[in-house]
Amino acid sequence: MSEPLVLTLSCADRPGITARVTSFLFERGGNVLEAQQFNDRESDAFFMRVEFDPGNVAREDLRAGFAPIAGEFGMEWKLSLRDRPRRVMIMVSKFDHCLASLLYRWRIGELAMEPVAIVSNHPRESIEHTDLAGLPFHHLPITRDTKRQQEAQVRAIAAETDAELVVLARYMQILSDEQAAHFAGRCINIHHSFLPGFKGAKPYHQAHARGVKMIGATAHYVTSELDEGPIIHQDAEAITHADSPDDLVRKGRDIESRVLAEAVRLHLQERVLLNGQRTVVFGG
Repeated sequence: MSEPLVLTLSCADRPGITARVTSFLFERGGNVLEAQQFNDRESDAFFMRVEFDPGNVAREDLRAGFAPIAGEFGMEWKLSLRDRPRRVMIMVSKFDHCLASLLYRWRIGELAMEPVAIVSNHPRESIEHTDLAGLPFHHLPITRDTKRQQEAQVRAIAAETDAELVVLARYMQILSDEQAAHFAGRCINIHHSFLPGFKGAKPYHQAHARGVKMIGATAHYVTSELDEGPIIHQDAEAITHADSPDDLVRKGRDIESRVLAEAVRLHLQERVLLNGQRTVVFGG
């Protein structure tokens, strides 16, 4: 079997899309390994993800052959190598549990990525519990007066390393509108989710004081609206009156780590398609 490919596409819904896509692959000797689609009745949009073995046909030939079909249906589409590790830049502040989780999952082969840079607004010693194993570390301190210059340095590192994805692994800085726009669709953030919600310092202590019975985490794409970007993955866990603030912090760290890791996995595997302010997430 040759190296599998992934075709993702979205367009206005109309009859015949699935038939045209699968017929195209069949006529060129492709063997479909996994196929998922979604018809959004609210937006009248169609979304599809197909994994397939291309046989002896080169990816560039498939791309050239599919372009007329994509043009006919007005598709936004992408044809990618399924198993190619994506280049990822990870940003972190003082809390390194999400960073440690991502690097562990990368090392055991769970995440098909290549960490190309670790960027922090704090010194390396602030994340002393995480083994960076020789990964490039960039300490870029930031203040209100230097925010613009620091963000320019971040963009420069992303460009120099050809980073395809930026992960905010508890990076405790609000990106400017310019920075959010620059990394649109390729920057994932994680934040806690409470019912009700709590913002500011020590959210888990605030939650404990209010007697919250459910905590969780949300991973989403970054936009100029703080913590309001299209959601990729969420999870929650019940807590009780017996849980202390430290218990909530401990459980929160675990939820944040696994939710962010799953969101990154879904993105790396081309399973997330944007649908306005929402996402279509194909499981697997």
